[in-house]
Amino acid sequence: MSVAVLRVRAMELLARPAAAASSSCARPSLQLPAPGTSRPRRPGFPTLRAAAAAAAAIAAEPQSNEQQNIIMETEVFACPVCYEPLMRKGPPGINLPAIYRSGFKCSKCNKSFTSKDIFLDLTVTAGTKEYSEQKPARTELFRSPLVSFLYERGWRQNFNRSGFPGLDEEFQMAQDYFQPIAGGILLDVSCGSGLFTRKFAKSGTYSAVIALDFSENMLRQCYEFIKQDDSLLNVNLALVRADISRLPFASCSVDAIHAGAAIHCWPSPSNAVAEISRVLRPGGVFVGTTFLSSPRNNPFSVEALRPLRQIVGPVNTSYNYFTEGELEDLCKSCGLVNYSSNVQRSFIMFSGQKPY
Repeated sequence: MSVAVLRVRAMELLARPAAAASSSCARPSLQLPAPGTSRPRRPGFPTLRAAAAAAAAIAAEPQSNEQQNIIMETEVFACPVCYEPLMRKGPPGINLPAIYRSGFKCSKCNKSFTSKDIFLDLTVTAGTKEYSEQKPARTELFRSPLVSFLYERGWRQNFNRSGFPGLDEEFQMAQDYFQPIAGGILLDVSCGSGLFTRKFAKSGTYSAVIALDFSENMLRQCYEFIKQDDSLLNVNLALVRADISRLPFASCSVDAIHAGAAIHCWPSPSNAVAEISRVLRPGGVFVGTTFLSSPRNNPFSVEALRPLRQIVGPVNTSYNYFTEGELEDLCKSCGLVNYSSNVQRSFIMFSGQKPY
């Protein structure tokens, strides 16, 4: 048996105990303690960390022709059309160099996916040549090169007017909620330019961090910031283009999902939260932040957006703002339990857990 095949088999064996631990749904639901308190860690995560470390080490090594031609089932990615696990040809590992050198294909519908750009496009429309579609204006706005460039260079900082406590404090608050799943795989959905993606990846808390956004230009900005920090280029960090309402991951395959200042921009928040619930493992945690419905919660004033209209066209500022009760109701209706929240003026951080 070749060295390459042995390595793949070793990774499968390493991952098996963690998979077994997460597959049981018979255990009673655990209440999430308040942020800042200590919590028990789920069993099996030392194994997950070992598997991730092994994958990163293998990906960092020079790849022989034999290794480059390995075909295996992916660790976490699934086809956005039929949700079947993708087959992967190339070096293993959830990191930028390994994914860039890999090709992906669905064994059921034969749809192929590649990283021709600096991100892996796992949208339903990936590879289409004639077909195109437009999302609502509030979604299309963030696909603009200008808005993507400005997001981390002044746009996001204005959120403090509505009560957002700031990046460092928001990150620590999220980390407190994610304590029970330390060592697992985290998705940073609607990641934008990667403000929190980089913090999660550098924390060393997770076996892998996957930054996900629908905007191609946001993902390009994310990569521009990542490549300025050499320490991030070979960690288990991936960039993926995907639709929040059609997540390209198998059911019960990830441990944590973060959505910072995002849900008010989603075309269908209910479909998105249902997808989040689907892909979370039992015991997995979802944390989101947004603007509560109030007269003072709109950072995107008409005056602020007027200079953009000549470049990006008409802008619809009709975002989805919710009350605390609506957010709790939405999470519960999508099967999440142990809802909790933290409110500061129009800012809310809310969390729910996938039942065991």
